Amino acid sequence: MSVRELVVLGTASQVPTRHRNHNGYLLRWDGQGILFDPGEGTQRQMLRAGVAAHDIDRICVTHFHGDHSLGLAGVIQRINLDRVTHPVTAHYPASGQHFYDRLRHATAYRETVRLDEAPVSGDAAVLTHSGPYRLEARRLSHPVEAYGYRLVEPDGRRILPALLAERGISGPDVGRLQRDGELRGVRLDEVSEVRRGQRFAFVMDTRLCDGVHELAAGCDMLVIESTFLAPDESLATEYGHLTAAQAAGVATEAGVRHLVLTHFSQRYPDPEAFEQEARDAGFEGELTVAADLMRVSLPKR
Repeated sequence: MSVRELVVLGTASQVPTRHRNHNGYLLRWDGQGILFDPGEGTQRQMLRAGVAAHDIDRICVTHFHGDHSLGLAGVIQRINLDRVTHPVTAHYPASGQHFYDRLRHATAYRETVRLDEAPVSGDAAVLTHSGPYRLEARRLSHPVEAYGYRLVEPDGRRILPALLAERGISGPDVGRLQRDGELRGVRLDEVSEVRRGQRFAFVMDTRLCDGVHELAAGCDMLVIESTFLAPDESLATEYGHLTAAQAAGVATEAGVRHLVLTHFSQRYPDPEAFEQEARDAGFEGELTVAADLMRVSLPKR
């Protein structure tokens, strides 16, 4: 059975707290796993959350600030220690290659796994379009070069049984029609409808910019930073971050079905304040204020 869920490993911003680890998020997408922004302590949080090194197929780093990348060294070494049986691909801003190299080879270890490097550059990029999704990146607005990531599942088709029955198609003939696109003069598009593929976006440290809106457009789930609350919007803009109200506004405009807020400043002790601000800003969809070790399922189609 396919599983599509977000495993939250850490939700703090620059300073961790007793209840919030530095960033880390694993997206399970059917049989694949994408690890986003492994901050300090990610390897231990994986253990607590029941996530194995073998679950990781890709690593996506948005930018090279410590709370989003210092755990990379430990995760890479764990992938090699456990002798993961498949290659792992790492995506990160090309301008941070020297940081990636330092983290990958921070200490001595035995390399047993093929780790492919696929750095991101330019304002927008398609990183892969094979397999169960297309992975895209968009440039964000932060003091250092940063990118957000977006998964897009190809559209499929949903068979309509009533229309099949009208045309006398049943049993093994249904599979033949799906495979060949036509059977006895009946075309597949005459007895089916488009099943829109699911979309997921991951947006960390950024001010409001075109990239944020492009990543969020039409997403079933948007995981987005909300470091500050609205009274501190000027600080958010100065340091290249979003408020919960701004994140909710983006989600509303984009038609997001499930909004996941995360990356909270330690200055705010009450997580319910982020939910209240997002609701006050007008977001009416499903809303989660992320907590460490939480699992959040993608909405059903």
